[in-house]
Amino acid sequence: MNLFMAASRKLNKKLIVLLALLLSGVALAAWAFLIEPSLITVSHHTIKIPRWQREHQNLKIAILTDLHVGAPHMNVGKLKQVVERTNAEAPDAIVILGDLVIQDVVGGKFVEPELIANELKNLRAPLGVVAVLGNHDWWLDGERVARSLRETGLTVLENDVARVERDGKVFWFAGLGDLWTRAADIKGTLGKIQTDDPVIVLTHNPDVFPDVPARVSLTLAGHTHGGQVNLPFVGRPIVPSKFGQRYASGHITENGRHLFVTNGIGTSIIPVRFRVPPEIVVLTLQTEDEKNGAPR
Repeated sequence: MNLFMAASRKLNKKLIVLLALLLSGVALAAWAFLIEPSLITVSHHTIKIPRWQREHQNLKIAILTDLHVGAPHMNVGKLKQVVERTNAEAPDAIVILGDLVIQDVVGGKFVEPELIANELKNLRAPLGVVAVLGNHDWWLDGERVARSLRETGLTVLENDVARVERDGKVFWFAGLGDLWTRAADIKGTLGKIQTDDPVIVLTHNPDVFPDVPARVSLTLAGHTHGGQVNLPFVGRPIVPSKFGQRYASGHITENGRHLFVTNGIGTSIIPVRFRVPPEIVVLTLQTEDEKNGAPR
């Protein structure tokens, strides 16, 4: 009898452990597939960048990217919320870094780019809203996506530049063509700027960063989704970049040059996010040349 009771207790412990593991797995799956992808978070960062004007100190730029409207958890109603949350941050400028639409997302439903643009036209920023296109936009019809945005008053840059002036000082947005589907003409685009005013490069794909010259104050990118999954002790198993996790997410500095990559908002291929929540990024820019309250 004692042997039977001891064996029974061991079996019960094993069953309890197995049940706990099963419930933990179910809970993690529910979080990754149902809860985290449906969140809207606002991520605030203050970064110091070179060649930035004192007159533009603490300028706020909101970044939206990889909206993938039509993916699970990201319908037109959710896009309205994203626009409202972005406007509530009162940014000085807003940039959109591509991939407005979807292709072949599990459980997704295609949304016309015109409907997406009709919501994005409600974005408000005194220095304007500037966009570049991503690979999914071009896989659909880049000209159509660009036209839908421009018809609502947004600026779309394709290897082109936009001059921005505030408080009598100028900086530039330089928007590159998508690296995977177009020519990302860094030299030709920057060549359109004939002054030494600060430049912020907008690109969908961060893989252009090694070729961005030091003349650029900051490069902003999306595309990676932060890998969508970030496992403890392992990192991000899948990042759509030839550099792996090097440019997966966040503020990266290399040889004095600055890159910021945002995790984006929607999902691609599989509607999952784990420890990589959807984010609206708000960057506050300061000059790294500042010393005792005055720029160099």
